[in-house]
Amino acid sequence: MKSHPLTETLDARIAELAVLIAPMSAHRALSARFDRQLFTTRSTLLGDCLREIEDNGQRLKEAIARNNVEQTTWLAEHLVAQIAALTREAATGELRCFDTTRPSLVKLNEKLLQHQDYERRLLSMKHTRTAQLARSDTLAEQQRLIRELEALDGRIDRCRDALEKITRVAERRTR
Repeated sequence: MKSHPLTETLDARIAELAVLIAPMSAHRALSARFDRQLFTTRSTLLGDCLREIEDNGQRLKEAIARNNVEQTTWLAEHLVAQIAALTREAATGELRCFDTTRPSLVKLNEKLLQHQDYERRLLSMKHTRTAQLARSDTLAEQQRLIRELEALDGRIDRCRDALEKITRVAERRTR
């Protein structure tokens, strides 16, 4: 069996595929890109799919070396299907630019400004309620204002948590 030139061709094809998907290898998709029978990885990264192809290529070489015809046949067919699927995905990747879980920095900054505005308004509401509480005369009104202040504190905490999360994501993107 002439395996050496065939495995060299396979290695060359995998290297071409790596170059083809390099610009989008780290982009996550919102849902699975491929059927579980085609790629066993649960990742939605094209780079992880490429690694699975590389691993299968290595397994194919090992099966050829052991003269395991059944495994060689199955792996070769499976690799052809995987390479074809990844090539199609790379060719249509630009059409799916909307299918990503990585919001742009512009959108992150918009979200950050929006949440900062929420925080500012919530703090203003809290300040107003605190002033009303200081001026209130009746027990019922004081209790109502205390409940409102507690609710506002919870909303402010959640808003600040969201701000921290957005800031961390933005910092990771700018590194």
